[in-house]
Amino acid sequence: MRQDNKIIFTGPVGAGKTTAITAISDTPPIKTDAAASDMTLNRKGHTTVAMDYGVLHLDENTKVHLYGTPGQERFDFMWDILTQGGLGLVLMLDNSRKNPMKDMHFFLNAFKDFIERVPVVIGVTKVDLSLSPSIREYAEALSQMGMRPPIFEVDGRRKDDIKNLVMALLFSIDPGLEG
Repeated sequence: MRQDNKIIFTGPVGAGKTTAITAISDTPPIKTDAAASDMTLNRKGHTTVAMDYGVLHLDENTKVHLYGTPGQERFDFMWDILTQGGLGLVLMLDNSRKNPMKDMHFFLNAFKDFIERVPVVIGVTKVDLSLSPSIREYAEALSQMGMRPPIFEVDGRRKDDIKNLVMALLFSIDPGLEG
């Protein structure tokens, strides 16, 4: 593992990217939120327009830079910028959205070139609000796509949940990493 590492958080609006980075960052995160003015307003009052940024210190010499992408497709130009030099992707999905399986397919396709080179893990939020699709259904859909990334039910507000998600990604990058 390098001394400076970069992980990207992506997913649809409201999936918990900003919340997850806030929960796990060892420094106060930098956020680029703006008042929502489109269909996002139906889900939340503010949305990320450029990126979120936080830092997780694994030890005194090793840190992970956490970058959150905007969830709206109109900001997709930021996705390519933010993934440069990234070591892995955390895809956050909101199970309470109308069609979270469609969201998963969309983001995996949008980041296809990136995840051909790096590992991906998936965190599914708001399972308490909607039990369907199940983690098993996501895993089956991923398997049909020829993918078997780690997939977890997470609460983006819980540091331990997000840390487990990030550690699963880091272990995918470096299996010899100490927990």
